[in-house]
Amino acid sequence: MRTLILGGVASGKSRLALDLALKAPPPRIFVATAEPLDQEMAEKIARHRRERGSAFRTVEEPLHLARVLRDLSGTTVVVDCLTVWLGNLFHYQRQVEKEIQELVDTVKDFRGRLILVSNEVGLSPLPPDPLTRRYVNLLGGLNRGLAQACQEVLLVVAGHVLPLKPLPERP
Repeated sequence: MRTLILGGVASGKSRLALDLALKAPPPRIFVATAEPLDQEMAEKIARHRRERGSAFRTVEEPLHLARVLRDLSGTTVVVDCLTVWLGNLFHYQRQVEKEIQELVDTVKDFRGRLILVSNEVGLSPLPPDPLTRRYVNLLGGLNRGLAQACQEVLLVVAGHVLPLKPLPERP
């Protein structure tokens, strides 16, 4: 079962991802994509790690998500967040389109419980510079590809969950 959770900054999408994962069987792995590049981010990472407690094993992976997911297939995994991961690809000047496609293909083949968290930036104004426009367009494409690869897609707005691609009802 694969779920994509979309939403704005501080909308509640990460909390939802953890709640969904806690309903799935262990082992539970949290794949963190953020790097502590400044004091504020280091404090945020530490706070989030404390909030997860011992219910999750944390894997820090800023770049190689497809490889990590292949290794973790068959378990319960939360990836938080793809927005940061994409920014990391830009920062480290990776082959962004290739890595996006590799991730989408890996997600399609994932066995176990996978919960992916990403920002929905398509509701924002058009960015004024070419680099940010490229980033936003690639994130939109990543989100669309993952939405097709997932059985469930949820949008979180102000803590409220809107099912965009709900699971079919069971008889």
